[in-house]
Amino acid sequence: MSPKNHKVRVGISIGDFNGIGPEIIMKSLKDKSITDFFTPVIFGSGKLFTFQKNIFKLQLTFNYINEASEAQNGKLNLVNVWQDNVNVELGKPTEESTKMAIDSLEAATNALMNGDIDVLVTAPINKDEMMKQGFAHAGHTGYLEEKFGKKGLMFLVTEDLKVAVSTHHIPLANVAENISKEKIKKQIRVLNQCLIEDFQVQTPKIAVLGLNPHSGDGGVIGSEEIEIISPAIKELFDNGIFTFGPFPADSFFQPNKYRNFDAVLAMYHDQGLAPFKTLAYEEGVNYTAGLPYIRTSPDHGVAYDIAGQNIADEQSFTEAIFMAIKIFKNRQEYNDLMANRLPTRRVGAGHGVDEDLPEENGH
Repeated sequence: MSPKNHKVRVGISIGDFNGIGPEIIMKSLKDKSITDFFTPVIFGSGKLFTFQKNIFKLQLTFNYINEASEAQNGKLNLVNVWQDNVNVELGKPTEESTKMAIDSLEAATNALMNGDIDVLVTAPINKDEMMKQGFAHAGHTGYLEEKFGKKGLMFLVTEDLKVAVSTHHIPLANVAENISKEKIKKQIRVLNQCLIEDFQVQTPKIAVLGLNPHSGDGGVIGSEEIEIISPAIKELFDNGIFTFGPFPADSFFQPNKYRNFDAVLAMYHDQGLAPFKTLAYEEGVNYTAGLPYIRTSPDHGVAYDIAGQNIADEQSFTEAIFMAIKIFKNRQEYNDLMANRLPTRRVGAGHGVDEDLPEENGH
């Protein structure tokens, strides 16, 4: 089926149900026309969502199914991962809410890998509580990397601001030892390909931030820029990837600077996410770049402090849904173009020319 006509099946994991996950999911799906654009497939509990939709006075009708493969277009599909009653204690994590968050994520990820859904959108989780229950990763990214057998890159995106981070959820004291020339080169290659394939940027321009204040100030405040970051940038640029920097992080995020680039690679979590969330909090989306499957999430957490108060803003979650759909269609279009491109032939023997040219196809 053509990607233009395919109704994308959006899998949704519910996160910690004692936070704002179910609220923002249901608010994002409350418009009755939403199923004209995509097919939602929620991995959760019918009893839980019935209970919570009444709290928030939302008029939603779910199509309860046992497997994602049973999802129907035109309906709000809900896979009953949990059949039992659940105890909702809005505003605090419990063992039950944590276990369901894990079960929901695992069921949704398996459905994604089986081809029963096209993309995955994840509601916020409590990483600490999940690890206490035996979850082996400090977040979604590490879990998905293990499941898919490939390294991903945390990438926060809007239409005009895109920020990736080189190191994810690690202590600040460990950041310097976790960056290297080869790692940065690999991440920028992933970022470059992601911009081409998933965001239709023909010739990406990527900015790289320094690790130290003032990008090390010529080595006075640190040597990582001189020894690691600058050599990586130069080598990539010399090989045709338009990478620039390292730029001092304290002055980079001015509109007249960051808008000159298609994406930014920050060295650590808060260096990239603090300015991103300041500039684009409501519309920001967290995308895991470089994976064979598409996963997005809102750029905020479980928000226990406002859970159950009917004041959670669903905009970031809604943006995450439509960003996943957009990336899916962009990627399909890119793959179609690559599959249909003209084969190349080698020219040069005896003519002083050595380059790839398209076959002239009889002309």
